Amino acid sequence: MARQANSIFLEEWLRNNSGVSAIITSRQSSASSSSSARAIIQAWTDLRDSLQNHRFQPHHLQSLKVLLNSQTSLHVADPQAKLLLSIISSRNLDLPSESYPLLLRLLYIWVRKSFKPSPALIDLAVEVLTNVFDAEFSVKKSPFFYAEGLLLLGAFSFAPYVPEKSKMACLQLLCGLLEGEYRLVSSFEGILPDMLAGIGYALSSTVDVRFVRILNSLFEIWGKEDGPHATVCYGLMILHLIEWVISGFIKSNYTQKIEVISQEILEKPKENYVPFALLMGAAGALRASAKSATSGMGQGILSRLRISAENLIESVAQDLISKAGGVSTSDDDIASSLLLQCISLALARSGSLSSNRPLFLCLASALLKEIFPLQNLYMRVHKYLHSNSSQLKRNEVREHLDSVLFKEAGVIAGVFCNQYALVDEESKCIVEDVIWDYCQDIYLGHRRVALLLRGRDDELLGVLEKIAESAFLMVVLFTLSVTKHRLNSKFPHETQIETSVRILVSFSCVEYFRRMRLSEYMDTIRGVVVSVQENESACVSFVESMPSYADLTNWQDFSVLQKMEYIWYKDEVQTARILFYLRVIPTCIERVTAPIFRRVLAPTMFLYMGHPNKKVARASHSMFVGFISSGKDSDQDERVSLKEQLVFYYMERSLAEYPGTTPFKVFAYKADIWKNWQGESEPCKEIIELLLRLISLVDIQVLSNLMKLLAQLIMKLPKDGQNLVLNELFSLVAESDDVTRKPTLVSWLQSLSYLCSQDTSRVANSTEVGGDRNSVSAQATNSSDLHARL
Repeated sequence: MARQANSIFLEEWLRNNSGVSAIITSRQSSASSSSSARAIIQAWTDLRDSLQNHRFQPHHLQSLKVLLNSQTSLHVADPQAKLLLSIISSRNLDLPSESYPLLLRLLYIWVRKSFKPSPALIDLAVEVLTNVFDAEFSVKKSPFFYAEGLLLLGAFSFAPYVPEKSKMACLQLLCGLLEGEYRLVSSFEGILPDMLAGIGYALSSTVDVRFVRILNSLFEIWGKEDGPHATVCYGLMILHLIEWVISGFIKSNYTQKIEVISQEILEKPKENYVPFALLMGAAGALRASAKSATSGMGQGILSRLRISAENLIESVAQDLISKAGGVSTSDDDIASSLLLQCISLALARSGSLSSNRPLFLCLASALLKEIFPLQNLYMRVHKYLHSNSSQLKRNEVREHLDSVLFKEAGVIAGVFCNQYALVDEESKCIVEDVIWDYCQDIYLGHRRVALLLRGRDDELLGVLEKIAESAFLMVVLFTLSVTKHRLNSKFPHETQIETSVRILVSFSCVEYFRRMRLSEYMDTIRGVVVSVQENESACVSFVESMPSYADLTNWQDFSVLQKMEYIWYKDEVQTARILFYLRVIPTCIERVTAPIFRRVLAPTMFLYMGHPNKKVARASHSMFVGFISSGKDSDQDERVSLKEQLVFYYMERSLAEYPGTTPFKVFAYKADIWKNWQGESEPCKEIIELLLRLISLVDIQVLSNLMKLLAQLIMKLPKDGQNLVLNELFSLVAESDDVTRKPTLVSWLQSLSYLCSQDTSRVANSTEVGGDRNSVSAQATNSSDLHARL
């Protein structure tokens, strides 16, 4: 946000508020700290000597730089100002071109910091300046000479103690320089803040003459072929310049110039005024009027100013939307891109603004295309990596991170959400659709880029992800606004359901970029999940939006795979999305029909049980348990049948290849959980707990087969593991009230206990991972023995 205008030097205030660091020019010393008092005294002494000796040597130029190195703390008194005027006007001194900007800057410090200088000295200074620009500027002109001259002339015209006649002379000279020598700015645009500050001082002068002429220069210079280039930073300078000027008028109750600005700039701008400058000037007027709402100036004047400024901004926005045909997320021309950026910053810095369709649609375009331009960046990264072109410079993405536009993304997103709450329903729907599509696009784009860059250019990938993380926050804020608006009784139930599903799908696409717990995120999730839980079709729609098993395990972009192998569990962006589904779907598992679970969820669930990420594997496991525990299908028999098939498949998959690679390895994370029962054994315990739970859940007709499989597993555990599980089983059976299955379980448990006490040593050998043929044979014998005796 903009800082208060409490700086003595307007140009520095403009730099600070536009995100531009102070430019070190030839007039400034390269020293990193202020000069000492001794050095300052010596510098003034050397300058006096140069005048007395009629010689200006290189060390005298250095004396000027020593003084300017302490610009903030330096005070130039009248005697010192007189010395400077004598040097710059002396015919006996051959001054180098570099000395003129330095001398003018010191005089500028004198004007800005002096309380009440001598009137005679003021008149002398204006006379000297006039002669210098008449005699020396054409020969020794430079961008710095030009900028410092404008700055000093503007300061003279603004100073309250300068006579009106001298002010008029300064304004006349300033206008001539603006209109005739503006090309000097384009050769070194680092001096532009100085030029704008000179204009600001001149506009704020108590003298009315040349006011419109100076305004003309300010708003038309950007459109001249050899004038300065329009940029976001310069636009912000214009915004805060106009804010500073109008705020001064309001404080001084100077209504006439405010009315001129309203009429000449905001209401009837000339054709050669550049839209970018008009837009930012209008934003500056809005900002000044909002800050001064309680001033003593007539509210009619401020109201007119505000309405005129709002209308101008809306007009620029309407032209952009008409040209683009709506919200634009593709590349536009440079001028349109600049205007979108300026509109977003103008709204962010000018306070509350009446909501309307053009502004809202422009903000949407700016956020998706200019502030978070991920689609464009992904495309350029792809071309950059495959064509070895210079389409994407390494520092270009980082420069975007450091830009004032990106730094104010949060404020702009807040304005965007406020606009959403007030615009018409059609505009809301348009932007909602664009945001949901944007989420899908950055999911697909970032998957590809992450696959290409990880391990190859991690720095570039990290910077891209910082932009995406901020885009995620914008999406969260927007979706919270959508839920507050749509999930209420004013809208049909079908609309609420559709909105909830689209939000969940969009959140799944950007889940990878969630780096923190957000209350807004959780509030939105809770709100939309409730809607999905209450409707079977909504739940099915959300489930079917999950990528298919084929899409998860096979990369479809063959151009990417030409030189690399796709490994599904290393696709972190995809994994984050699936984890979102695995966490949300159990909350509405009762609404998932058996055919949908079989066709869509089961393949993915079993696939991600084998994922090396612990959170993902546990989430898959939880979904399995959740489905097994559910039971409100209209076709209960079909659901029960599917549960039995899933249970047997789960058991078969877990045990078929033991002691080789089995799903147990997932939960133990490639550790030998059988050998380390006393150590990292929690995954094994979780599996056992699941199997014990299944005993009380499965149909009585399949209980016998399940008991045989569980017995095989228990017999392969070390002695301590067997004892632990047997104790759990004893407790489970003892506490059971199921009179149907309890007798069967008691008999089975007694036989299992006996087998464990008899065959521990023989079975233990068979459980060694990578064992020899004898251990495999022993395992087969044990299995036959168990089948026969149980």
